[in-house]
Amino acid sequence: MGEMIEFPSNGTDGQGYLAVPDSGSGPGVVVIQEWWGLVPHITDVCDRLAGAGFVALAPDLYRGKSTTEPDEAAKEMMAMALDRAGRDMSGAVDELLRRSAGEKVGVIGFCMGGGLALVLACQRPDAVAACVPFYGIIPWPEAQPDYAALTAAVQGHFAENDGFFTPELARELEAKLRGLGKEADFTVHPGVDHAFFNDTRPEVYDAEASATAWDATLGFLSARLG
Repeated sequence: MGEMIEFPSNGTDGQGYLAVPDSGSGPGVVVIQEWWGLVPHITDVCDRLAGAGFVALAPDLYRGKSTTEPDEAAKEMMAMALDRAGRDMSGAVDELLRRSAGEKVGVIGFCMGGGLALVLACQRPDAVAACVPFYGIIPWPEAQPDYAALTAAVQGHFAENDGFFTPELARELEAKLRGLGKEADFTVHPGVDHAFFNDTRPEVYDAEASATAWDATLGFLSARLG
């Protein structure tokens, strides 16, 4: 359904996976990868969004690299140049604005990408109207977003048994955003682990929680992006 494309990224060429609905147009959604890279799970999320009527673009933040090894993934994540990742994500927003219907886009991200989805929403308040972090962690102290800049509504999905981003941290962030007058609605899904939405990882995948979270996500994106 989708294809790899190149797009301008602040003077260089970014690349990413683009999926377009059968109708040829629709609201735009940026999809941000987990620490594994631009793997089949992420391109599948793009295809599913396209199936639901959205134009979805996942920027390849590792520029062609991906892995299934946790140690290697951790290394790639920590080595990722945050300024370049920021430019690639911002370039993806601009590319989507050109290719999709509407003046604003949504962003959805998973694990590392959930954290980066929040970063992007704060970097581009002019363009991001809806942000959906799934069990999002921001492991870099220097990347903590300026949440005061946020204009998007945020719908967060977290896992009760998550050792990386605990329910306590999720509630803390939700309270922080609400304290700043932002629209934030976080769900902690009971009895599931970090990465419960990733159906390529049977050891943590939970079909029921995934379906619940996906339905909520589609409803939220439709409401915010028209």
